[in-house]
Amino acid sequence: MADPILFNGTVEWTGENPGINLKERPDGPFVTLASFFRVVLSPHGRGHAVVLMQSPQEADPPADKPNVCYTDNEPLARYLVADFLSHFAQYRGLARVARLTYRPLDSVVSSGDQRTNYTETIKAGSDTIAMTWSGLGEPFCFALPPDTSATGRHYMPSLFIGCQDASVTLNGRRLPGKPMPREIAGRTITTAMLAFSETWVRA
Repeated sequence: MADPILFNGTVEWTGENPGINLKERPDGPFVTLASFFRVVLSPHGRGHAVVLMQSPQEADPPADKPNVCYTDNEPLARYLVADFLSHFAQYRGLARVARLTYRPLDSVVSSGDQRTNYTETIKAGSDTIAMTWSGLGEPFCFALPPDTSATGRHYMPSLFIGCQDASVTLNGRRLPGKPMPREIAGRTITTAMLAFSETWVRA
């Protein structure tokens, strides 16, 4: 019998973390950033956190384009933002990440078949956010070691599904940008992807 693959360390959280990161041109800045967390185990319990940055490059965003984290577990959301999201390549160095506005989340509903088209619909007060991934590719599973993971401190086994297109709508209004090509684990996908069965293990 083959030896099992064991990730020695502390499991800090596990769940899902699909994202949509959009630009208007390949060499330009990100104009819309959205990261969805569905966590089933963590030091702060279960919950959801949805970071939506309409002004990711602005330290002081305009009132009509805020940078918000919607959540049903604020201690968990703050933990995810401070210890994980702030280290992701698209968010690293953005002044506003540490000053997100936190708002309560009312409901989250997933829909689609995870093979062609998938949507997470988030309702929070008067806001309805829809994150949609389309043109989905083949699922692939990989594990990043600590030296190449976003934090530099964790193993990250995960299942990814790339997509050809993705959108974020807020109250029916499509936010700007489109996904751009990127590579991860030897696969070419885009800056929008589904990430399921994602586990962060501190080495």
